[in-house]
Amino acid sequence: MTKPLIAVIDYEMGNLHSVSKALELAGGRVEVTSNPARIRSAQGVVLPGVGAFGEAVKRLGRLKLMATISSALEKCKPFLGICLGLQLLFETSEESPRLRGLGLFKGKVIRFKKSQSASLKVPHMGWNQIEKAKGDETHCLRRLPEGTYFYFVHSYYPEPEDQSVIATTTTYGRKFCSSVASGSLFASQFHPEKSGAQGLQLLKNFVGGVARCS
Repeated sequence: MTKPLIAVIDYEMGNLHSVSKALELAGGRVEVTSNPARIRSAQGVVLPGVGAFGEAVKRLGRLKLMATISSALEKCKPFLGICLGLQLLFETSEESPRLRGLGLFKGKVIRFKKSQSASLKVPHMGWNQIEKAKGDETHCLRRLPEGTYFYFVHSYYPEPEDQSVIATTTTYGRKFCSSVASGSLFASQFHPEKSGAQGLQLLKNFVGGVARCS
């Protein structure tokens, strides 16, 4: 069976090597690209990212990728967002309040407040557990039990207005949205490519979903 082609969007703000190698290990055929035509022709799309929300929006704008990503989302192409790639799906971020994200989901991205816990360190860094908000219905989370640990590195997290899109929550000082799911889209605040066997299972689930949609 031909491996599905997955475009990993390159806007120079993500660990592209780790993400692409993990997707290949999960069974995908990966192309790291900033070419809108190549992204449109791929069977699945991955938006990784680390760094500042505002800089990411500016780079995606300069590369004329905001419209390309929006088009892929509108066409319900299998889509995976990772870390900053999750935050960019929302309208705004406290980190860069004057710049707008993709706005697929209503809501904003907010910063952890140290006052939430005397021992709370920002950024939230290391292994933490997920709690499933939708049971086992989220395809990317199949074969991953409640309480599975994933690796996090972030200071901000999204607050969706529509609570039904939340796929998992995680507790760090407070309970926060650690992933969202809608149709063929899944996006996580945690890094599956850095999360060992459980992260690989999530990526296999995603790649399998891309193959079935092809």
